[in-house]
Amino acid sequence: MGLARTVNEQIFRHIHGKNLVYNTCWEDPRSDRQLLHLGPDSRVVMLTSAGCNALDYLLDDPVVVHCVDLNPRQNALLELKIALFQGADHAALFRFFGDGVAEDARTLFQNSLREHLPEGFSRNWWSRNLHVFSGRGMRRSFYWHGTSGTVAWMIRQWLHMQPEVLRLAERLFAAQNLAEQTIWYEKFEPKFLNPFLQWALQQHFLQSMLGVPKSQQALAADHFDDGMAGYFRHCLRQVFLELPLRDNYFWNLYFFGRYTPECCPNYLLPENFSTLKSHTTRLHTHTASLSDFLRNNPGAYTHFVLLDHQDWLAAHLRPALEEEWRLILENATPGARILMRSASFNLDFVPPFVHQRVRFDTEAAARMHRLDRVGTYASTWIGQIQ
Repeated sequence: MGLARTVNEQIFRHIHGKNLVYNTCWEDPRSDRQLLHLGPDSRVVMLTSAGCNALDYLLDDPVVVHCVDLNPRQNALLELKIALFQGADHAALFRFFGDGVAEDARTLFQNSLREHLPEGFSRNWWSRNLHVFSGRGMRRSFYWHGTSGTVAWMIRQWLHMQPEVLRLAERLFAAQNLAEQTIWYEKFEPKFLNPFLQWALQQHFLQSMLGVPKSQQALAADHFDDGMAGYFRHCLRQVFLELPLRDNYFWNLYFFGRYTPECCPNYLLPENFSTLKSHTTRLHTHTASLSDFLRNNPGAYTHFVLLDHQDWLAAHLRPALEEEWRLILENATPGARILMRSASFNLDFVPPFVHQRVRFDTEAAARMHRLDRVGTYASTWIGQIQ
């Protein structure tokens, strides 16, 4: 048992330590912004992921957004997006991160983007990896790259081998209303979630490529007789049967490998380009753990966006989890808001002393969780420092 756990942890750490994992954010910023109440006095600390949501938050005019990630490749991805705002135009930005294909990537990099990237890791990493935008090879979209993108590409290839399932997926996403979605989804689900895919979803290596550690897999799977397959079915049914797909750019991207001008994140909309161009100087990237960032950058922060990383800390490093919470509380303003997601259906992973200082609004969180267009987490939590 101990050996298996050690091997699983090593697989997860190897994947996360050597690769770009997230090529896009899998948290809905529309729900986030409803819960966070960002404004002109906001000083945000958040985990970087792919940087999409940090850019989205800028539309609420915060003073500063600190983006923190242990993986320098995730910060490099956000830094390339910032460079496109600072050194290119909207058309170029959309080629890179809307279409996922920019045949002029190398030329743009040399002529205008390189100078806007930080010296060191980011500049060097992109000089070696611009091929992900070339549109050539088997994975012809940037969104088929990175470990999570590779899984999406594998599922796409599997769909191509089943033309009937692919046609059902296309009709599902073309549905004009929830009633029509329901008709197509009920036909799609049993063919898509067939025995092979259900087996694949149980495999630790595949889940690690998606960024899901073993501890989260256990939290999610324990609630369903058929484990991760049941959890995935639960998530899909919430999104595909209860919410309209016409603006669900998350799942459109996952199935088709690109955004469209009508269905994409806010940072890719042309009407937001000039605002975000002027605001990108408010974004600061830090390659560090959240605790290290707070130790080295003490301050009075109004918002913390923790994504789901506390699930892993709760399972493996309780002392580090408690230290992180103490640092958050020491560096938070009165009334500061803390947003988290989890594979757990309850809040028992939070240290007991936190509840003495933080009031969690379970009603608001549950309401926005039901409207979350991603739907892959078991729960959303919003807390406020008392």
